[in-house]
Amino acid sequence: MRMSLKRLLPLALLSLLGLALAAGCGGEKKDEIKSIKLGFPIPITGDIPKVGDMSRKAAEMLKEEINAGGGLEVAGKKYPVEFLYEDNESKAESAVSAALKLIEQNKVLGLIGPQASKQAIPAGEVANANKTPMISPWSTNPATTKGRPFVFRACFLDPFQGPVAAKFATAEFGAKKAAVLFDIASDYPKGLAEFFKKAWEEINGPGSVVAYETFTTKDQDFSAQLTNIVNSGADVLFTPQYYSEVALIVPQARKLGWDKPILGSDSWGSAELMTLCGDACKGLFFTTHYAAAGATGPTKEFIDKFQKKFGETPDDVAALTWDATKMMLAAVQNTGGLKGDIAAQREQVRAALAGIEKFDGITGSMKFDAEGDPIKCAVVVKITDQGEFSFYKSVCP
Repeated sequence: MRMSLKRLLPLALLSLLGLALAAGCGGEKKDEIKSIKLGFPIPITGDIPKVGDMSRKAAEMLKEEINAGGGLEVAGKKYPVEFLYEDNESKAESAVSAALKLIEQNKVLGLIGPQASKQAIPAGEVANANKTPMISPWSTNPATTKGRPFVFRACFLDPFQGPVAAKFATAEFGAKKAAVLFDIASDYPKGLAEFFKKAWEEINGPGSVVAYETFTTKDQDFSAQLTNIVNSGADVLFTPQYYSEVALIVPQARKLGWDKPILGSDSWGSAELMTLCGDACKGLFFTTHYAAAGATGPTKEFIDKFQKKFGETPDDVAALTWDATKMMLAAVQNTGGLKGDIAAQREQVRAALAGIEKFDGITGSMKFDAEGDPIKCAVVVKITDQGEFSFYKSVCP
């Protein structure tokens, strides 16, 4: 019995040591980074599917470019990048479930999107609560990032865009009275309409917004609101709606006799606008993030590559998704090497994002304030007779 114990004790100790080593190796494998994984909760279906389509195309082009070079270099080692896409269906509730799936099940390092504020605001709450860094490429509503240290954006804000549109319309058209038409049930147009109205009345006096008409998401007949606008005596119509709605509003306005300027916002900037709107939208202006026609330097290189790969011109969503994704990946590199479990790695990336003082993107140079919002210029675009979005002027903070 004693001999057996003597023989068994070393074996038992070796077994315990083996288990400990196995557990240690298991721990290392658990935390070992095999790829840089990012999630994209984007609108593949729903009201604005072109937004999701352009986001995905830009991201895929960037992913292929990085992986063709051996991956993303972090602390001297290269890792393949992996992008996962979830459909937010252009709905707030679906944006929440898409973000949760990417965070909890797919264990992504960070999120790029959602784009539209209606989805980005609730998804941002989820990302922040789960301490997962998120960059919205296209959400301009202040609530997306406010009080959320894990949430950032790659675009200017509506408190800046609203006054830009108001000042431009006053100076360009000599307008004194404005009409506004917007979806009251959607965060983005509602917020931007309010900022425009405030800025307009500061420039032109109280009561100078002579028609402030609303509708609800999914409405397609705007004749009652547009009749009020036509009869209001307004000099310009501002409608900060998504491209699918603009393609309904503008022709209906023309049919009812509106022959004055119509001004839009960055939500007009989809490549699908002219397909849907056609001649009715030619000659109109909108505020946005970049203009494809006449671009130079890295912006033109991006456009040329995109056109060659996909056979279409990238819109502002594509350009902003490119910038947002590159920014997130730059933050990963700036960590100096990801360590610990996924929660620790996400915190490292968040800290690195917050530490970016300046980022030169294809939509312009930007630096960030304490809320994670970039300070950058806006572009006023004119839709040419050829249906192109041409640069008209730049407006900086």
